[in-house]
Amino acid sequence: MKKLSILLAAAILTLTAAGCGNNSNNGNNSGSEASNKPSESANATSEASTAPKKDVKIKVFQFKVEIADALNRMAEEYEKETGVKVEVETHGGGEDYNALLKAEIASGSEPEIFNSEGYAALEAYYDRATDLSGEPWAKDVIPAAAGPAQVDGKLLGMPMNIEGYGIFYNKDLFEKAGITTLPKTLTELEDAAKKLQAAGITPFSTTNEWWSIGHHTINVGLAEQPDPIAFINGTKDGSANFKDNDVFKKWINYVDVVFKYSQKDKLTTDYATQVANFASGKAAMIQQGNWIQGDVDKVAKLNVGLLPIPIDDSGNAHIYTGPANFWIVNSKSKNAEEAKKFLDWMVTSDTGKSYLTKEFKFIPALTSIKPTADEIGQMGVAVSEQAATAGGWHWGRYPDGVPQGWGAAMQEYQGGSIDKDQLFDKLEKAIQDIVAK
Repeated sequence: MKKLSILLAAAILTLTAAGCGNNSNNGNNSGSEASNKPSESANATSEASTAPKKDVKIKVFQFKVEIADALNRMAEEYEKETGVKVEVETHGGGEDYNALLKAEIASGSEPEIFNSEGYAALEAYYDRATDLSGEPWAKDVIPAAAGPAQVDGKLLGMPMNIEGYGIFYNKDLFEKAGITTLPKTLTELEDAAKKLQAAGITPFSTTNEWWSIGHHTINVGLAEQPDPIAFINGTKDGSANFKDNDVFKKWINYVDVVFKYSQKDKLTTDYATQVANFASGKAAMIQQGNWIQGDVDKVAKLNVGLLPIPIDDSGNAHIYTGPANFWIVNSKSKNAEEAKKFLDWMVTSDTGKSYLTKEFKFIPALTSIKPTADEIGQMGVAVSEQAATAGGWHWGRYPDGVPQGWGAAMQEYQGGSIDKDQLFDKLEKAIQDIVAK
């Protein structure tokens, strides 16, 4: 199987374009500074294997439910090789990970490693995030994947992976409904939904989870702005709003199509059920990312494709890519050095790299890890193929609390208790409630 060098190069180019100059705490030199340091990955891995430490425990507090089982297995492998126990605690899906992490820290329990998004979400942890610029793997990080965690020339986290989302569709169900031309516009997407419905197939599997219909869906409207950063800053200082914005006036029409043609019990459908419905063929389309590959594979080997998300009939639709999250090493932990060794092992050892690609189904954020198409699956390949024209991820540019407010407003709109004007008002209020504090 050929390595995905060409496809991943496209992803690199896209992320570089999306990430350059967008970080208000820009530390673009940190990547080049790290690249000037000699590689010590082989030595670090060797030391971890030959000099195991006993009675050492590393706690990992992480949000990615899709990899929870595999991450636990990887932790067991690490303990076998090094004698260091890695305890994994996972909180995601319908849980508010950020609130739980803050509660964990407030209780006096300091995990050695935890997840955080970059940009504004990372600010709360500046006093804990260890500078990882000098780590042996840092020279291999795709520059724009590191961007959201670069502050004042320091790399404050290891990017977890690269992900992308759009509308994944079941090719077999499309064929059954007689859909021979893939929809490229919003009108064509609704026409396809009507054909699926007429064939007795539920068009969309959607969810009521705040994070999915909140920041993922709203990001579409942010990313499609002529200047996303300017618009975002405008919504913070009050010079721009959702209700009067031409892009969001189109965006709401896409939202309406998805909600109109989704399953009847969408108001009570959690993330796991949403993915299971798609995986079992109960619905033909799902707005999610390549992170669902592993969960889908547990149910069935689907023949899937990826559609860009159209908000109008221009034919200029996109998927959206970015670094999923970051592994943060807690400087306040007495085992911070052991935590750094674990992360190094994860991305340099054969065992760790195998888990990242084969088990986690990750598109790596490091150029030194080159997966095959079989390893990352159809969804990862599909994202890589469209990465060169993808839009970026922008919800992390808002402080914690804003996306949660968006999600609550979207849940109300999904349930029909508010109209679109009220939705836009609530989206703006969610920003001002946090920014004004």
